Amino acid sequence: MGKDIMNRLVSALLVSSTLLLAQSCSTLGQSGDASVEGDKHHGHHNHNEHGHHHGSHGHGNKPSVKTKAILTTPSKITLDKPNSLVIDIQDSEGNAVPDFEVFQEKIMHLIVVSDDLDFYDHIHPEYKGNGRFEVEANFPKPGDYTLFSDYKPSGNPERVSVVKVKAPGTTSSLSDIEIKNTKVFGNTKVELSFDKPKVQANEEVMISFKLKDAANNKPVNDLQTYLGEAGHLVIVKQSESITASDYIHAHALPGKTTEPIRFATQFPEKGTYKVWGQFKRNGEIVTADFWVNAL
Repeated sequence: MGKDIMNRLVSALLVSSTLLLAQSCSTLGQSGDASVEGDKHHGHHNHNEHGHHHGSHGHGNKPSVKTKAILTTPSKITLDKPNSLVIDIQDSEGNAVPDFEVFQEKIMHLIVVSDDLDFYDHIHPEYKGNGRFEVEANFPKPGDYTLFSDYKPSGNPERVSVVKVKAPGTTSSLSDIEIKNTKVFGNTKVELSFDKPKVQANEEVMISFKLKDAANNKPVNDLQTYLGEAGHLVIVKQSESITASDYIHAHALPGKTTEPIRFATQFPEKGTYKVWGQFKRNGEIVTADFWVNAL
């Protein structure tokens, strides 16, 4: 077995072994270790035996601190209504991590996906101090959800911690996976393209989003920066049990908003992935989702 495959297997085992459930009278607490670490500006996705992301560790003189997220939810999740969540970021000893750096204009980015990858939300918890974040999240249908909390402790690399939420009720059958490279989202037509004929696993690839007005098929001229960049891209691998190893967050390469918005990244393993590109057009967020096969 190759070293990279073994590393990813160990990473997945480490993450899955730390997702703990503890029932109290009114809340459901859950913890997930941070298992992606480092400079992920282009979404590069390599892991070592500790499940950490290779990247720049020269952020100040502070030692790299292992962190975990503790999630507290209502005792019962209400479908399709706001649910109050509390996320506590702690070190390996259970102490609160008090200080964080702003990145992409926020202290924390919380990505919520249903495990069938049909639902996606990108929200920003409010920092209350002493390692505690609060946010309201929506779970539109029954089933399992994976939450990626993306944050940057002061003097340390960016981290991703994974926690899980189960919404009550009977789950419906999985929707069909349709591979299409052109779709319409509201009044915006989005064309997805790659710089290679086929997407190969574990190889650098350039992903481009070309945005046009759905009414006249002309390039849009009202794009604005979103969270400080031309666009954001989240990629999640379809898996029976989604872990941090299945998550990629890439940032747009510099360019004019009148040109296709490009991202350089990798799909680390063969498989089926869901990609969500997010852009801001005339004050509204356009979320463009596509299925991609990596060979």
